[in-house]
Amino acid sequence: MKFETGMENNTMSPSDSAECAGCAANPALLDDFKHAIHALGGKWKLEILFALMNRAIRFGALRRSLDGITQHMLTAQLRELERDGLVLRTVLAEKPLRVEYELTDAAYGLLPAFRELLTWSKAYGARGHAAAREATLGAELT
Repeated sequence: MKFETGMENNTMSPSDSAECAGCAANPALLDDFKHAIHALGGKWKLEILFALMNRAIRFGALRRSLDGITQHMLTAQLRELERDGLVLRTVLAEKPLRVEYELTDAAYGLLPAFRELLTWSKAYGARGHAAAREATLGAELT
């Protein structure tokens, strides 16, 4: 039995794309890709970056904007994002002490990638979610 996903016509071999020509054979490119995925991959990291897209935000306001995140998790993820050069932490000499977080230029460089992810999600995300719901519903009915 052959399963069709609907993506058969959208596939291409690596040699069809000049952008990825030789990607699989180049360990340095794989290392760069792994670094990028590690910097962005982590619970809450993308949500944190998205929340910081428009302005610098104080810790408490950032936590309130991310429903369900714990203080410990937010602190840990912000430290990793800061270590990876994506978030800047600024301590303002005020009483009481005020700390703000904002995106670095490196993080703003991700905007085109975020736009592409949103475009992809609009085109394919809802369909994938709907198909998963239908499959679950179908399994429950049988």
